[in-house]
Amino acid sequence: MSPLHSIRARYTITATTLSLLLLVTIGMSLDLAIRYKVQNELFFQAERAAARWSAAERNGVLPHPIPASADVDLIQLVDVHGKVVDSSPEAAHRPPVSMHRPPADDRLQQQIECSQGGCLILMANRVTPAANSSVVYAGTAEPSILVTHRLEYVIAAGAFLIVVLAAWTTWCAVGRTLRPVEAIRARMAEITVSDLSLRVPARHGGDEIALLARTANETLARLEEAVEQQREFASTTSHELRTPITALRARLEEALLYPDDVDLREAVGDALAAGDRLEAIVNDLLLMARLRAADPSPPEAVELGALVKEEAARAGGVPVVVNAPSEVWVLGSRIQLIRVVGNLLSNARRHADTGVEVSVEAADGQAVVAVVDDGAGIAPTDRRRVFERFTRLEDGRRRDAGGSGLGLAISLDIARAHRGTLCIEDSPRGARFVLRLPLLSRQGPVDDGGAE
Repeated sequence: MSPLHSIRARYTITATTLSLLLLVTIGMSLDLAIRYKVQNELFFQAERAAARWSAAERNGVLPHPIPASADVDLIQLVDVHGKVVDSSPEAAHRPPVSMHRPPADDRLQQQIECSQGGCLILMANRVTPAANSSVVYAGTAEPSILVTHRLEYVIAAGAFLIVVLAAWTTWCAVGRTLRPVEAIRARMAEITVSDLSLRVPARHGGDEIALLARTANETLARLEEAVEQQREFASTTSHELRTPITALRARLEEALLYPDDVDLREAVGDALAAGDRLEAIVNDLLLMARLRAADPSPPEAVELGALVKEEAARAGGVPVVVNAPSEVWVLGSRIQLIRVVGNLLSNARRHADTGVEVSVEAADGQAVVAVVDDGAGIAPTDRRRVFERFTRLEDGRRRDAGGSGLGLAISLDIARAHRGTLCIEDSPRGARFVLRLPLLSRQGPVDDGGAE
């Protein structure tokens, strides 16, 4: 990336440009204000001197020559014919400084008279309103601050220093602020799929960069966990698929190589059984993939009691007793909930000795489905493991060799997708699987006893 395209450079250029525009505006305003102030002060001093000596002339006490004044550079008394009648020593032997006489109705008049020697800031004051009145001119040579560009140079130099300081400060401040971001970027560039254990440097605090670092680390942790699960899943899947494929291939090769020694019907039956096992695994894998993706089907209100009764009556095996005294409604995918209940009932029938009991009730803002069999039960050490993919306990393998080992894992994923839980609880005999889902009230889903 070009340095000029970096955030640091863009912020610096923006701050410098804004500072320059602001300082140019302030500088021009300051220059005009200073010039206006100096000029007005000179006019005020000239007006005061002209008024004093005009009063002296009217009262007949004007001295000759007019004494020098600290307020102005020169004073002249000019008659109606333009002749200098009296003046201060600085204006001696000098022609009239101005030929412009104030009108009779405006005894005071500001004037700026310029010649090759420079400009004078004058105040003209008529001695009397009479037409033949003399005029007193008091003035000061225009100071260098108004003549030269020294003031502009000083303001420009100050503005330049401020702009440079603003640019340097912005460059350093933005660089210091973005230093943790660069550290995060550099660390993220080092992270690869083969090694997701690295984490970006995080700092204490609640600013945006600290939150960014913590969020990045949380995302990396989830990504590492997902990749690890994917690797484990791929490894386990390949192992589970290899078994039926190997069995299928072995039986087919045996029938092909020894057609006279192999019972063809038995070989085909074994091949079909291996194919069924393979099909069950593939179907369950596809279902799990859909569960992990976003479900495009809209949720619907489902009455769990009726659903459980339908699934209990659908399959044979040991008898199933359903206890659902009242309607219990939840919001979700009916097809997925049928799969959960079907998996739990199938698992219970497979391990039950004489029967299965199912209860459906509402408790503490949740819909609770408990499936209990009277079999040997599940050891506490295996209660979490049975929900892992392709986990089949020895007793389950003996009772159902064709299962995929994904039924309970799929059921747990469906429960979580519906913001619920699925677990194994203690039971006096057999195994007790408990499914909990948010209860659907008339106002909407209920969570922890309150309407959402």
